[in-house]
This record gives sequence, C-alpha cells and structure tokens, in this order.
Amino acid sequence: MVAEDGIWHGGDLATARALFPDAPEPWIDLSTGINPIPYPLPALPLSLWARLPGADDEAALLAAARTAYRVPDHVGIVAAPGTQILIELLPRLAPSGPVAILGPTYAEHGHAWRKAGFAVTEAVAPGEAAATIVVVNPNNPDGRLLSREELAKLAARCAARGGPLVIDEAFADFTPETSIVPDLPAETIVLRSFGKTYGLAGLRLGFAIGAADLMARLKAALGPWSVAGPALHVGAQALADAEWLSSAGEARARDAVRLDALLAPHGRILGGTSLFRLLETPAAPALFARLGRHGIYVRRFQNAPDRLRFGLPGDEAGWSRLQAALTADARKASPPA
Repeated sequence: MVAEDGIWHGGDLATARALFPDAPEPWIDLSTGINPIPYPLPALPLSLWARLPGADDEAALLAAARTAYRVPDHVGIVAAPGTQILIELLPRLAPSGPVAILGPTYAEHGHAWRKAGFAVTEAVAPGEAAATIVVVNPNNPDGRLLSREELAKLAARCAARGGPLVIDEAFADFTPETSIVPDLPAETIVLRSFGKTYGLAGLRLGFAIGAADLMARLKAALGPWSVAGPALHVGAQALADAEWLSSAGEARARDAVRLDALLAPHGRILGGTSLFRLLETPAAPALFARLGRHGIYVRRFQNAPDRLRFGLPGDEAGWSRLQAALTADARKASPPA
C-alpha cells in the first residue's frame, strides 16, 4: 500500500493485483506483521452497534489493558482507534526542539513529527541535541531490541532537555519481559498495538501509556467516543485472556523458526520478531516478482531494495505455496515496473 504521503505500507492487495494481474487467487498476504491466526471473536450484542460507547465499557477495556501491560497504578493509560492516530497526536505533547528517531524503522513516526514542523533525524544512534527520541522496540522491520537499561538512559537524556522518550512497543506482546512499562521512567510514553498480536487489525485499537497529566492531554485531543463499542468489548475480553496470548506466542515463535528455515537458502536473515522476518539479498526485486506471480505478496522497501519482509502463513496450504514459490524457476523472475 502507498499512502498519500508516498510511504509504502503492507496489506494492500489491490496494489498486488495491479502489479501481478495474472497471479493465482486467493492471494497470500505476507506483507504485514499481523498474526495470521486471529483471536476468536466473541458473539457481539446488537446493542454495541446501536448505542454510543459507554464509560463503563471503556473502563473495562482500560482495566484489562492495565493488567495485560502491567501498567503501574500511578501511570496513565489511554485507548485510541489504533496507534496511528496516537503517532499523529504525540507531537502536540512535546516541546519544540530536534527529534531523533532510531532507524531505519516504521516510517510514519518520522513523517508525523516532520508534518508537525519538527526537525527530525533518523539514525542508528540519536544525536546529542535531540529533545525527543523515538524508539520502536522491538524494531520494525529488523527486530532490534534495546534493553531496559539502554532505554532508561535515553529517557534521562530526554528528560534533561524537557522532551519525551517515545517507545513504540507494537510487537512486544509476545516478549513481555522486554517492555519498559512496569518500570516506566518519567516523561516516557509507550505505545501498544492490539491488532497485530491479536490478528484483528481491522478493529482499530491501540493504547498510549505515560504520566497521568500527559495522558489526560492526549485523551482530550482524541475527544469523546474515540473507540468504537465493539472494539471496547472485544479488546477487554482478549486482553484478559492470558492463556490465549501465551499459547499464540509459543505457536508464532515456532512459525518464525520454520520461516527462517525456508528463507535461509535465499539470503541473509537480518532478524525480525515472531510475527515477521527480514531477508537481505541482492536478488530481492526478482524474488519479490517471483512470489508475486505465484500470488504471494511480501513487503518491499523504498530505501532498501535489497530487503524483503515476510509475515507468517496462516495455514498449511499457505506454507506449501510459499515453499513452492521460493523454489520456483528463478530465471523467469523480473521485477515489475
């Protein structure tokens, strides 16, 4: 998917079909980092669709999220219709000053800060002058992981300059030990995404966690009824289901190992998470084309044409098609225009 700002994203099969009109259906979309085996949706009362979301519904969701993410009692938490809107709003909470983004990473972070008028640099290490630092942890797309100690040092640097440390933990659900939320430093804001881990991206649900006063400002910016009633209901039930999360995490970790074994003959695996893997190969454009002609869509990158990111197939038929496409005659492959 190409957004209006020109940033490439995964998940848009219309683009895949336009690039490869003769590919077999159904398409297998491996271009996102979304759990391919979603949380089983509960039966939804008709009333959820017929009335505005209630304060009790939101309170139940936030209580479940506070427990699931191990949010301390004195720390605030806000629910939103996905983390993307939170990324757009975060610049309102920061003072003027340089912004450093640890990259390469999810491009919407840099875009949001630039759009708000901030001077942004993206580098492997943040510059000394940065008042605000943004870290995706684990990182998308390479899975880079900073320790709690490293994050605490970055938080102290930001606090000394009057800015926040923003940590996007969109892919931390299956590795809860990596989250900084239980020991959240002052002036640190953490984003958590619901849809990726629970395989329900269309529900549009995400959270911001941070100092109570900062979260109050963020809540005011979102306005009333920002999260739909069905999302409140499903989110509360799913976040309270620790057994499902544990079982799904173990299964996806096994799937990631299986995917590594399929990809290893085709290049160098740079890392990833249990929901996606990043492959580096000079043949990436040709491999992208070969997979596309077989009805398999993977994530390519504007600024790194030698890299492809692979999500997980959701069933044995998908695994078989991926294996067959990877081993198909590479001589017929050529990149699409």
